[in-house]
Amino acid sequence: MLTIDGLQYSNWSREIFEQMHAGGVSAVHATLVYHENTRETLSRLGDWNRRFEQHSDLIMPVYDAEDIERARASNRVGVFFGAQNCSPIEDDIDMIAVMRRLGLMIMQLTYNNQSLLAAGCYEAEDSGVSRFGRQAIAEMNRVGMIIDMSHSAERSTLDAIELSSRPVIISHANPASFHPAKRNKSDTVLKAIAESGGLLGFSVYPFHLKDGPDCTLESFCAMVADTADLMGIDHIGIGTDLCQGQPQSVLDWMRNGRWSKQMDFGEGNKNNAGWPRPLTWFKDNRDFPAIIEGLRRKGFSEPEVEKIMGLNWLHQLKTGTRALQ
Repeated sequence: MLTIDGLQYSNWSREIFEQMHAGGVSAVHATLVYHENTRETLSRLGDWNRRFEQHSDLIMPVYDAEDIERARASNRVGVFFGAQNCSPIEDDIDMIAVMRRLGLMIMQLTYNNQSLLAAGCYEAEDSGVSRFGRQAIAEMNRVGMIIDMSHSAERSTLDAIELSSRPVIISHANPASFHPAKRNKSDTVLKAIAESGGLLGFSVYPFHLKDGPDCTLESFCAMVADTADLMGIDHIGIGTDLCQGQPQSVLDWMRNGRWSKQMDFGEGNKNNAGWPRPLTWFKDNRDFPAIIEGLRRKGFSEPEVEKIMGLNWLHQLKTGTRALQ
């Protein structure tokens, strides 16, 4: 079965790539950067070039959707890149086209905070998409870079959907009706994402789930079923937000970047500041078959399971990453 994970930021190693093969992963959206500037983003691309060279029997880069099918044909995992913030373009709109040519297929307009483009989901005031943000959205549409609003605030997300001529996605989050985390999304946003032709990737990050690390597979699959009723089966997928093997320093980088001298705890708190305990049914990439079986037990048909596990993501990549000119 075609299996595409819509978001991971793991501590990449040959062991993890082998686990992907064992779990039947066809392709993965790998976070390239969080708060890195343009020069640092180029270095992260360099890191990945070395990985592709050193592990060429297991992984290959994805620059367009057809590369995922080429990866499957060669029994390798396709890796496509996204940015969890707009920091790679700094304040230069020309960097959008440059980064797309280098393989950046997806970019979030914000990461929790106010950015030059829009407001993040942790801001007290949501000012919506900025003047620069409007220009950036148009340029992302032009060059075929998918707009991701996973960490953005509500008004900004709705603005982006209205302004974009192409579908907008939320690569990794869950419905706020399931669990009211700041990062999870209202039914209003989810309906608008679906109406735009976009997609929600369901997260298995415990802070995004009801009952946290104790969330059951049955509860997760019930959430998927309820969201399918809300958004339609063509607009949902998987975006695990798996951060396998990452040290505390990486979690601190995600949350604090360069912007804060004070500790920011994100979805955690002072008494729960570390990585959450993993789910019993999803610890690493070898556990994707458990999700497939859970969806089947919930009553999804085989064609519906195939859409959720990968075909909907493949459609997004085919329609969203081709340049308009």
